[in-house]
Amino acid sequence: MGWASRYIAELQAGRTVVFRPHGNSMQGRVESGQLCTVAPLEDTPVPGDVVLCKVNGAQYLHLVKAVQGDRVQIGNNKGRINGWTSRKQVYGKLVKVE
Repeated sequence: MGWASRYIAELQAGRTVVFRPHGNSMQGRVESGQLCTVAPLEDTPVPGDVVLCKVNGAQYLHLVKAVQGDRVQIGNNKGRINGWTSRKQVYGKLVKVE
């Protein structure tokens, strides 16, 4: 189980989640420890969206870099690309940062 498993389960049940992620990979968009509200994903994500997702089994609150059909490319706010994942592995979209 990863750091976001309980939030992913809530999103899959249709509920919005609130949590404080830690780390510096999204610095400039989300600072470490800021309160983040993530809502279940209703639409196809678009580049620039910040999403809660899984890429190769790892869980991230990261940026959508590109979308090709049912595939979504995920990366951080510092230029690193984590890889491609299925749209089904994108669980929620960041809607508020406090």
